[in-house]
Amino acid sequence: MFHLRTCAAKLRPLTASQTVKTFSQNRPAAARTFGQIRCYTAPVAAEPFLSGTSSNYVEEMYYAWLENPKSVHKSWDIFFRNTNAGAPPGTAYQSPLPLSPGSLSAVARARPLVEAQPNVDKLVEDHLAVQSLIRAYQVRGHHIAKLDPLGISCVNFDDAPIRGHHVAQLDPLGILDADLDSSVPADIISSTDKLDLAVFKERLRMLTVGGFYGLDESDLDKVFHLPTTTFIGGQESALPLREIIRRLEMAYCQHIGVEFMFINDLEQCQWIRQKFETPGVMQFTNEEKRTLLARLVRSTRFEEFLQRKWSSEKRFGLEGCEVLIPALKTIIDKSSENGVDYVIMGMPHRGRLNVLANVIRKELEQIFCQFDSKLEAADEGSGDVKYHLGMYHRRINRVTDRNITLSLVANPSHLEAADPVVMGKTKAEQFYCGDTEGKKVMSILLHGDAAFAGQGIVYETFHLSDLPSYTTHGTVHVVVNNQIGFTTDPRMARSSPYPTDVARVVNAPIFHVNSDDPEAVMYVCKVAAEWRSTFHKDVVVDLVCYRRNGHNEMDEPMFTQPLMYKQIRKQKPVLQKYAELLVSQGVVNQPEYEEEISKYDKICEEAFTRSKDEKILHIKHWLDSPWPGLSRILKTRGELVKNRTVDWALAEYMAFGSLLKEGIHIRLSGQDVERGTFSHRHHVLHDQNVDKRTCIPMNHLWPNQAPYTVCNSSLSEYGVLGFELGFAMASPNALVLWEAQFGDFHNTAQCIIDQFICPGQAKWVRQNGIVLLLPHGMEGMGPEHSSARPERFLQMCNDDPDVLPDLKEANFDINQLYDCNWVVVNCSTPGNFFHVLRRQILLPFRKPLIIFTPKSLLRHPEARSNFDEMLPGTHFQRVIPEDGPAAQNPGNVKRLLFCTGKVYYDLTRERKARDMVEQVAITRIEQLSPFPFDLLLQEVQKYPSAELAWCQEEHKNQGYYDYVKPRLRTTISRAKPVWYAGRDPAAAPATGNKKTHLTELQRLLDTAFDLDAFKNFS
Repeated sequence: MFHLRTCAAKLRPLTASQTVKTFSQNRPAAARTFGQIRCYTAPVAAEPFLSGTSSNYVEEMYYAWLENPKSVHKSWDIFFRNTNAGAPPGTAYQSPLPLSPGSLSAVARARPLVEAQPNVDKLVEDHLAVQSLIRAYQVRGHHIAKLDPLGISCVNFDDAPIRGHHVAQLDPLGILDADLDSSVPADIISSTDKLDLAVFKERLRMLTVGGFYGLDESDLDKVFHLPTTTFIGGQESALPLREIIRRLEMAYCQHIGVEFMFINDLEQCQWIRQKFETPGVMQFTNEEKRTLLARLVRSTRFEEFLQRKWSSEKRFGLEGCEVLIPALKTIIDKSSENGVDYVIMGMPHRGRLNVLANVIRKELEQIFCQFDSKLEAADEGSGDVKYHLGMYHRRINRVTDRNITLSLVANPSHLEAADPVVMGKTKAEQFYCGDTEGKKVMSILLHGDAAFAGQGIVYETFHLSDLPSYTTHGTVHVVVNNQIGFTTDPRMARSSPYPTDVARVVNAPIFHVNSDDPEAVMYVCKVAAEWRSTFHKDVVVDLVCYRRNGHNEMDEPMFTQPLMYKQIRKQKPVLQKYAELLVSQGVVNQPEYEEEISKYDKICEEAFTRSKDEKILHIKHWLDSPWPGLSRILKTRGELVKNRTVDWALAEYMAFGSLLKEGIHIRLSGQDVERGTFSHRHHVLHDQNVDKRTCIPMNHLWPNQAPYTVCNSSLSEYGVLGFELGFAMASPNALVLWEAQFGDFHNTAQCIIDQFICPGQAKWVRQNGIVLLLPHGMEGMGPEHSSARPERFLQMCNDDPDVLPDLKEANFDINQLYDCNWVVVNCSTPGNFFHVLRRQILLPFRKPLIIFTPKSLLRHPEARSNFDEMLPGTHFQRVIPEDGPAAQNPGNVKRLLFCTGKVYYDLTRERKARDMVEQVAITRIEQLSPFPFDLLLQEVQKYPSAELAWCQEEHKNQGYYDYVKPRLRTTISRAKPVWYAGRDPAAAPATGNKKTHLTELQRLLDTAFDLDAFKNFS
């Protein structure tokens, strides 16, 4: 039972006049964009016996009546019934009946009065109806919020049904919501200007008089107690229904739409309700308004300056969403205030130059000189267009007076590909500074509306957000919702009402806001930053805006969106709107506003003048993550195991263990990597009797060793590989490895490989030492579990197959590694695998390493290495030459077979079975790229009478042949042909039939050892 504050508050029926009068005395200043609070001046009546001294007695009588109405005098029974039925003040009380012969008739007259009042059940029903109405606004109020600055986001161009609704019948201009659901929620009474008066009255009648809630129109002035699940009352516990509706509209149906009622945590829901429902909560000081205006000036005038100077250049400007700059700065300011000192950002190209200039604070002259077509590149690599480049900068935050480091990660045109990269980099920075709760390092991700809704990597990244080994403890997502994707109407681009609906899967609150209301945007961004700081979970800010130009400055949007762009042409810029508002409020005057504009214009002009002195383009000035100095330390290792023979898993363990001892942090991630897809690794031991009790022995090898992180990932390649790539960006002194469950599955992460890993250093002068472990091998497991597609990686290697390098150059092998874009290997021994892992971190520079790892060789009895092969003084062998009888008598060798990986063991077995160990030599190429020209030349010269053949188990149009053949020919100056022994060309990587697989294998072995196989081709 609820304990009321006073008897009067419990019993006296409140009227609209009392409630609003009390509220008007205590309420804060009127909300910024809302109408005046309604005032009621009706006289107040009161019961004659109610006073402060009688309250305790009346309360006791009331509790007794609740338990048994017959336990109190009939007059009290009548009074309490009338009170609970909502009788107006002064009418609930009836004088006690006189003791006279006429008293019976008085009783008869009194009874109809009582019986005429609604009963207690009706009172309860009405209160429940009001609670349902409040909840309806909280759940669906955003559907009728005024979010679209244009008011035409759902224009019905052809009068066809939109998601089942004929919009033109309601509004021929299509002025509706910013979401694609054109229906107005049936359980909300809306008086917004989206609906005309007739429609509003009809909805009011449907929802009140005998309608949805069973309320009468007269109930609009009845006072209802508010539930604990709303904060619209402020200091008041009860309000008239009319005022309840008005306040709910002010909270949920204006320029902010809040989606949060799907969150299943009561504390989080209450937190959001309080932030948006409390009366007068969205107030700004004059100083805050002036700061906001100054930031809008910079954002707007920057784009206008670029347009004046380079009107024919693509720059993907921010026009139509200039409020993004103050929005980001607000998030950073609030996060800095809450203790964050490092913010890592990722974003697409639209608005990137503006963010670099006015958020990251990149020198303007460095931006302007990018438009100079005569600028010469001073650094290695291809470079990238200006709207893809990143930046790293440490500065003082002027609002909090605290140091803040800002990093904007470089990105390709694949709009959402940078998402997991940013998350991985953020996780790494948190790891290295010991920020286990994400209080010091955070990420902000910017998105476009079409990409956010359409690209699966967005979901994959969200899916990582709360996994123990991947969480960054909350990301603030900001969607620049242009309401169009290039030329595609949103109705043709997504099935969901909003582009942000994907965020609901992780219970992230979504704040939609009209970008033409800068103060609403700032408030939403403050709340988003506070949410992240409070709950350490993701949050989405949906900036509903427009794109003033086409997809780029050269694009004509009128071809495909004529109605939208007719409205945009009429649209007053947000800076002008807000400046006029502040001038009318007296916050600034016109001369002050014009001076602010002149001041920033002068800054731009001076920077433009300085930019003309720039003759050299230094791509290194655009690094998003500078590394500290590299060091190469190679220490003598002690004996790790007593058994001097190791298999593949033990070789990996030894490589990791030795690096951990030397202070190198190792992170291994991927699907099932803790045990290993093929049950070979077992780096995490599980207690067989206690759930979740595990041990990672590698974290207990040495005192003061570096930490080892091994974590099973979600079932995602694109997202997880991007995450690990970002993690590897943070430090060169960590070995970061991603293992595919099968090498075939890396193709779903092809975007990360093609756009970041392969060309990353060339585009952004950004070294990265990530390692890809890709299980590969033709073993009869079908087309989906056989090939890591080595041909794709080799095709993207940057060496020239027709040019023989200078083989006498000092440190030839190291220089090759330094010049390549990545290293591709296929080891055939555990010892070589051990060395290539160690070499990856001990080199004085970083290159991505692609390793085609074995499957059957993990347990192959011949795939073993002696411990002596891994002692100090040993090293990675780029080529493993023949060391059997054929090498003892090279003059007798008729054929020299070159191969790589697992097929070597098939060849040696077949050679032994055919007794051809003296006639056929087999040389293994362990490092495919950079190509070992020098060592292979020695092998060819060693066997002068031998014909040359490349043997592979892959199909001819796949695998290594097209890469190896021209380079081998260049090595020998094209003196001999290089024959092919392998499977025929095919569309699929492998057959799914076991018998066919074995037949194909035998055929390639027959070709390899038939010394007459190529005679007819000579």
